Amino acid sequence: MEPVDAQDNLRYLLNEWDPIGVADLVQDEYDCLIGPILSRLTRGAERAEVREFLWHELTEHFGLSHPYDVDGMADRLTAWWSSIHTQEV
Repeated sequence: MEPVDAQDNLRYLLNEWDPIGVADLVQDEYDCLIGPILSRLTRGAERAEVREFLWHELTEHFGLSHPYDVDGMADRLTAWWSSIHTQEV
């Protein structure tokens, strides 16, 4: 998968998750998460690290007091990353 495809796919997943409820209005709201998530996944981050990053960003950057389904999204992101790398082999 080309880097642009991975970014586009990740943007789609983040917008579908839409923890602050604005993806219908602002398609690039979560773009600040794309690079850091891809960097973590590329270097082999496990689900726990992805979850911790999402939790931190949603509480500190986006200001949510009760982040929405962080565990589910961490599962989804690590499964997505694993599936695209399994296909490349």
